[in-house]
Amino acid sequence: MDYQARQEQLQRALGQHRLDAIVVTHLPNIRYLCGFTGSAGVLLLAPSHSLFFSDGRYKEQARAEVKGAAVVIGTRPALIAAAEWLATKGRKIKVLGIESEHLTVAERQQLAKSAGRGVRVREAPPLVEQARAVKDPLEIDSLRAAARLGANLFKVALKTIRPGIKEVEVAAEMEYAARQAGAEGMSFGTIIASGERSALPHGRATSAVIPRQGFVVCDFGVILAGYCSDMTRTVHVNTPSAKARHIYCAVREAQQAAIEAVRAGVRIERVHAAARKVLNRKRLVQYFTHSTGHGVGLEIHEAPRIAAAQTEPLRAGMVITIEPGVYVPGFGGVRIEDMVAVTERGYQILTPTSKELIEL
Repeated sequence: MDYQARQEQLQRALGQHRLDAIVVTHLPNIRYLCGFTGSAGVLLLAPSHSLFFSDGRYKEQARAEVKGAAVVIGTRPALIAAAEWLATKGRKIKVLGIESEHLTVAERQQLAKSAGRGVRVREAPPLVEQARAVKDPLEIDSLRAAARLGANLFKVALKTIRPGIKEVEVAAEMEYAARQAGAEGMSFGTIIASGERSALPHGRATSAVIPRQGFVVCDFGVILAGYCSDMTRTVHVNTPSAKARHIYCAVREAQQAAIEAVRAGVRIERVHAAARKVLNRKRLVQYFTHSTGHGVGLEIHEAPRIAAAQTEPLRAGMVITIEPGVYVPGFGGVRIEDMVAVTERGYQILTPTSKELIEL
């Protein structure tokens, strides 16, 4: 990863927003900018300075991982150490940007106090998140590898799902297989939602048993080399009814319509609208209760959000999920989700798994 180029891009953006420096506290943003993977650190960027602050626990790790920034190891909390540096050595820095969404009120007050009266603390726009929304080729390769590893877990689910087994047992088998295959962890708590529980969009795996008849929504992902995967497939235990088959086919058609709307320059809201248009025609749109997708990368939910009223255009290099769903209370639900890379002329699907309805 070209960490130096990423830092320089952010440093150039500071002047455009009338900031003399920015203190980066959100760990995924720190990793994106300098490569640090630990759990305690602060990155201070100014046009002529790039400093990473941490404590003695990460002395060796920081010196091995951090690229493009000087490493400062101290005994004080990293945020306070950065503020004290500003007070003593950063005298030209008058306006300091912060990541307001990732800093508590108490931390902001402490930062302002330690930095001194000469420094004005101001909320910065989400500059790093905006940069992270467009992936470079190495990031897309990492996301593709994570998607492939994650897709292999669906085979484990198919071997495990059967009437009478608990949802958590299915999730446990998948997560164990993920670790064996080299995953650093799961992107989020594995969702195995069966029977009437499949109508819960975020129905985490519970001790409920798989019923003799009905849908099972399997939503899962892994972290590989820091990058997340995310996919959903819905299967049916025993022969589906005409209603169940209608719902499944409608969701699959809606997902395909949304995918086909993807290309650089298209307003995001049009992708969401393509899925809703199909479900409206199938008289199921009232059961589609969430957005169509989201960006994915170092975090499972990143910019952009694929939803209504999102007028931002898609850009080549964005990696998004397309995941419409239908959730009928008291009956069940279906969601189908793929990771999709946006290209100049269209898209590439990163999830290598069939979407035909599987009957178990």
